Amino acid sequence: MAVGIRLKFIGVTAEQFDQVHAAVDPHNDRPDGMIFHSSGPIEGGWGVIDFWESRMQYDRFAADRVGPAAAAAGITAQPDIREFPVHEYFV
Repeated sequence: MAVGIRLKFIGVTAEQFDQVHAAVDPHNDRPDGMIFHSSGPIEGGWGVIDFWESRMQYDRFAADRVGPAAAAAGITAQPDIREFPVHEYFV
């Protein structure tokens, strides 16, 4: 079953997020298992909603690609992560 991942990056700016996004480059190097990605400003930082084929695939992507890119962008705080089951989705 697919999982939804909601992330809140408190204190992260649009510029920092864009720097991480450019380094990760999901458009040209799509992460294995990613179904859907969205992001935008939230109160106090930046928010992400993703759908993944599994939590394991998200965790691998976060550790291997997002973590190093976030560190390079000066992001030190860990995001608040919430997982939820996805009943259905349309692409």
